[in-house]
Amino acid sequence: MTFDLREAAGTGIDPATAGGYRDHPERVGFFTDTSVCIGCKACEVACKEWNAVPEDGLLFTGMSYDNSIGLGADTWRHVAFIEQPRQLGRQETYLAPAELPDVLKQAAVGRAPVSLGMPASAPPDGVVGAVPEMDFRWLMSSDVCKHCTHAACLDVCPTGSLFRTEFGTVVVQEEICNGCGYCVPACPFGVIDKRPSDGRVWKCTMCYDRLSVGQEPACAKSCPTDSIQFGELEELRERAGRRVVALQASGVTSARLYGADPDDGVGGAGAFFLLLDEPEVYGLPPDPVVTTRDLPAMWRRVGVAAAGLLIGLIAVTMPVGGRRTGAHR
Repeated sequence: MTFDLREAAGTGIDPATAGGYRDHPERVGFFTDTSVCIGCKACEVACKEWNAVPEDGLLFTGMSYDNSIGLGADTWRHVAFIEQPRQLGRQETYLAPAELPDVLKQAAVGRAPVSLGMPASAPPDGVVGAVPEMDFRWLMSSDVCKHCTHAACLDVCPTGSLFRTEFGTVVVQEEICNGCGYCVPACPFGVIDKRPSDGRVWKCTMCYDRLSVGQEPACAKSCPTDSIQFGELEELRERAGRRVVALQASGVTSARLYGADPDDGVGGAGAFFLLLDEPEVYGLPPDPVVTTRDLPAMWRRVGVAAAGLLIGLIAVTMPVGGRRTGAHR
């Protein structure tokens, strides 16, 4: 087991401190507020451009407007599109004419309409009215590596390619990755993945190079609605708590936080989310647990078994009653 997991588990020690850093900045992370995500995928594009992540396919699946499907070696940010036949809190799902401020209405009096050659936004029959059958909602969420407090991928990496940074994040050093792939099944979220073209593993680094010079990650920088918020983790958790309270008070009773609890199975995530439904709806495990949690007990049992086997072998090979082999009278 690594120092990171042994020392940080259940003690409340900051991951960077547990990883050996003495003087380090506050732990940083992502708070993704899915209630304001518009599915623009700007974060996906920014991530690819800044980190030179290869193109991962531009074909639609036929099941969704989402073309990147899920996280992988060539998709470090993934925006999910989930359509549900229900309303979002108190939202109205009826089409209605746009309400313009009185100032604009007065300014338009007497003006002749001019065609700009743009396609119309009205229904084909030109009638705008109530459309009850459109009672549905889109859930959109930008997923990413969780940068776990107790990161199983760190525990199983034999080369030290995966390491904990001074910011508390988890990063892959691809130049020393040997492609063993042990970290792939170790991740409880299915984030880290091998790239078929070179056999090494890749995942989000939270733009470690940008953090090192005081800049925020590219995905958060590019998000037009501030759905992806970056900052000190403790402050983000407080902000997220206030946001959940506000949403629930406005009628969105399904709002909840995922990954923000330091007492969960991975010690809390460095990238957590505000969800509007159960985690399974978004493809997230409902109760993630660090997969190396039981390794210390397993190794103790192996040690006891090995000691018992050694004692048994010694007992079998020792002479019986002190008689020497080959002695004659």
